[in-house]
Amino acid sequence: MRRSFSGGLLVAVIGALSAKNLAAQETGTPIFRAPYRAFTSYEVGVSLSDPGSNVNYALDGFYAYGHGPYDLSIRGGWEKLSGTVNGVATPCCTRYLLGGDFRARLIQYSESFPLDGALTVGFGANVGSGVDSYYVPVGISIGRRFELEGSKTSFIPYAHPVLIPRFGGGNSSVDFALGLGVDIRFSRSLAIRASGGLGDIDGVGISLAYIR
Repeated sequence: MRRSFSGGLLVAVIGALSAKNLAAQETGTPIFRAPYRAFTSYEVGVSLSDPGSNVNYALDGFYAYGHGPYDLSIRGGWEKLSGTVNGVATPCCTRYLLGGDFRARLIQYSESFPLDGALTVGFGANVGSGVDSYYVPVGISIGRRFELEGSKTSFIPYAHPVLIPRFGGGNSSVDFALGLGVDIRFSRSLAIRASGGLGDIDGVGISLAYIR
């Protein structure tokens, strides 16, 4: 029963990631957060994403440190904007990404509420060619960890609604994103994550993390 239910959730999340108008978070890339961390002490990894319109790809690295129910993460990298050469989209200009976030467990699953939840708060910048943008996402991540019987594999499907005040270039707005994702842990030291969402900014992303 558990395997069938969790497998259905995984299919639903992956299907949702293929939708258009997907959203982003603290650096303008579609990387969202599960309600709890996969690591005990720290993790280091890399994310590759397709942030959508006019961006060819984004690549950034991250480091996270945990203590008790809290953890902090920082990330930095770049994205390549798309230009048009003879009618073909081609990488042209570079924008730089830098950001971080804080996550705190707030909700523990119980018989009355079968999900875990965490508060997330971040700040980040997306600067370079074009107008600079700064993001201050605040959200609640809701999900649950499932373990496959007879295996070391576990995964966490989750939803991460986020309000994202955005400013820069003399303009400001408050965006909304519903992040959807799944974190998959194959062993004590390796995790893969896929995320995307529904909202104001297009994109999907995948991350690989070494965890301790």
